Amino acid sequence: MFKTDLLKDKVIFITGGGTGLGRAMATRFLELGAHVIIASRKLEVLEKTAAELEAAIHPVGSILPLELDVRDYRAVESALEQTLEKFGRVDVLVNNAAGNFVSPTERLSNKAFDVVVDIVLRGSYNCTLAFGKHWIDRQQKARVLNIVTTYAWTGSGYVVPSAISKAGVLAMTRSLAVEWAKYGITMNAIAPGPFPTKGAWSRLVPPGVEEKMVQRIPLGRVGDHSELGNLAAFLVSDFSGFINGEVVTIDGGEWLKGAGEFNLLDFLSQEQWDLMEAQVRGAGKSKPGNG
Repeated sequence: MFKTDLLKDKVIFITGGGTGLGRAMATRFLELGAHVIIASRKLEVLEKTAAELEAAIHPVGSILPLELDVRDYRAVESALEQTLEKFGRVDVLVNNAAGNFVSPTERLSNKAFDVVVDIVLRGSYNCTLAFGKHWIDRQQKARVLNIVTTYAWTGSGYVVPSAISKAGVLAMTRSLAVEWAKYGITMNAIAPGPFPTKGAWSRLVPPGVEEKMVQRIPLGRVGDHSELGNLAAFLVSDFSGFINGEVVTIDGGEWLKGAGEFNLLDFLSQEQWDLMEAQVRGAGKSKPGNG
């Protein structure tokens, strides 16, 4: 459905862009004509990803791997300067860098909290602030796309540092959508459901739980990386110019199923539903005064 030049000549900076969802977005952006910067702490992973993507899709645009620790504001400023030296401008920031692990909260040390909060929340506001200051000073219109989660608004046990951090990123998204709109800077987010990646899936999904996780999804399957890439491409394109402060959920209906009090009744058989119906009919025929 996308024109091949949808993102032609746009310069898009993705944090955590070497693997997983970051790589999926980088792939789609390149296919649609963008120049893409992928940034993380592991330069060798980024360089490998860049080489593989260039060989696989022969992009019209180009891909630049940059070593970056998003927790360090000065390092973010340096990465921005390198991007400007290479491309002369940057049009889109995608805050995708993340860290997470599953654990009972009482087992965590304060340092474990710090690791996740520093990458997810501090990293997102470091990049947003540095890029935002640049755009405002240059009087340039731009877009920011933040990757959050559905538990950013519901909360979730066993991933509390991540829930705290993603909730902060969500609040930043909605706050700056209002404050920076006058500068022509839009701010949106994507809340993905289960999109299996080699690294995150093995760390976050205990053995034997995969099937139960899929059962929570009304569509009965996990997400395909291309689906997230397509959504991200639309949200950073000019076609989404009037979308601002929005969070788009892409999870097959998972969080809605978990939110509904009686959604768990999916497991009932037809015979059990027949019994439920008979009970309801029987209750409706009760004589007055019988309860």
